[in-house]
Amino acid sequence: MPSNIDWPRKTREIHSHHFDSTAWNDLRFRDDDIVIATYGKSGTTWTQQIVGQLIFGGDPELAVAELSPWLDLRVPPKEIKLPLVEAQTHRRFLKTHLPVDALRFSPRAKYIYVARDARDVVWSLYNHHANANQLWYDALNKTPGLVGPPIEPPTGDIRQYWHEWLARDGHPFWPFWTTCAAGGGSASCRRVAAALRGPQARPAGGGAAHRGVPRHRRRSLARACDPGVLQLRLDEEERRQGRAARGAFWDAGADTFMNKGTNGRWRDTLSADEAARYEQRAEAELGADCARWLASGEP
Repeated sequence: MPSNIDWPRKTREIHSHHFDSTAWNDLRFRDDDIVIATYGKSGTTWTQQIVGQLIFGGDPELAVAELSPWLDLRVPPKEIKLPLVEAQTHRRFLKTHLPVDALRFSPRAKYIYVARDARDVVWSLYNHHANANQLWYDALNKTPGLVGPPIEPPTGDIRQYWHEWLARDGHPFWPFWTTCAAGGGSASCRRVAAALRGPQARPAGGGAAHRGVPRHRRRSLARACDPGVLQLRLDEEERRQGRAARGAFWDAGADTFMNKGTNGRWRDTLSADEAARYEQRAEAELGADCARWLASGEP
């Protein structure tokens, strides 16, 4: 492992109704760990599905939510979550929404960063937040260990929500610009597969090595990674678990969690001037190249 590289360093902890960033401090990294990092509402679940399918060789029954936990989410607490992660025998793929300066970085791991235009993020985030039920608020606000103010239901319409989120950098969730500043990635199956290859990797438990999916399972892998099929999979998982896990926190169930996943809905609400002001802000915060990548996905 090169010793002359200035790897990212953790410089702060983030605690909130959602976050306990200290969970990463206690994780014992393995040489083949995968960390999927996003702001949130940026294709996280889809990317987890792609990675999970590559690790397990195209398993249509893969329970991604159980296999790929959100480590810095403070519910359940790290005392419960970390032993479960430590007990995993397959190649681990963990989720984070932390900015890199609050994330303990390991050169032993592979990192996949996925981002999305902030306007599309907020339109999905508003749906997620506005449709959350009391159980969701109770889990975040009443679980012991809350640091900082509780999260409250949104007030006003989507336009007001957008302007407050932008003015207060991700309020009431977490900072957007610092999360995106260190990013760069793609949700393409082939690019993800290429990124995960490495001589140190070992075969997944009970499945094929990530280096190659058996030919007879490639079609099922591609189908399992289709967003529409993934939505049906979440619906089936919710019904089987009796509205446990994700579905319990939204009265509309997994449909609310995934929503439509479509981009450009903000065009019907934001004026041309409002959209242009955001684009200027993105360039000022991220630089021209990163802002263009965020908006278009172009390298």
